[in-house]
Amino acid sequence: MADAAGKKATAAMSVRDLPDRGRVLCHGFIESVTYVPANQVASFIAILIDHDVPAPVSRFPGFGAKAGSGAGAASSLPANGVSAHRVRPGAQRQRPAGPKERLRVVWLGRRRIPGVDAGTELRLEGMVTIRDGLPTIFNPRYEILSRQEEQ
Repeated sequence: MADAAGKKATAAMSVRDLPDRGRVLCHGFIESVTYVPANQVASFIAILIDHDVPAPVSRFPGFGAKAGSGAGAASSLPANGVSAHRVRPGAQRQRPAGPKERLRVVWLGRRRIPGVDAGTELRLEGMVTIRDGLPTIFNPRYEILSRQEEQ
C-alpha cells in the first residue's frame, strides 16, 4: 500500500526515529495494553517500545517508599488542588521535547486482538501522528513476530 507520494515504507525503524507525521514501518515490543469498558466505544490500545530498550525495573517507582518521602511533591499544587498553568489550544498535538520512547497504537472498533499482549514483539505499518504528546498510529497493519520457546 503506497502513500500519496507513491513511496512505500521499506525498512523498519525504531520508535526513537519516528517522524512526526507520515507512513512508517516500525518494530518493537508491547509494553502495555488497555482494554476499554463495555459502555465505551470499542478500541484496543497498546504502547510499543523499541526492541533494544530493556524492560523497566519497576512500573511503580516509589512504591513502598516511606510515607514522608512524597510530601514535597504535593506542596507544588495550589491550595485548591488545581494547577494555574493554562493549556493552549492545539497543545495536545505538540510533541514534548526530548527523545521519543513510546508509540501508542490504537485499533478502533476492536476490544481485543488475539496474540497482542504485553511482551509481544510486533512489526507495524501505518500513518503516525502526534496525539496528546505521544506518537500514535491508528489501525495499523501488524505482524506478530514469533517468539522462540524458552531455550
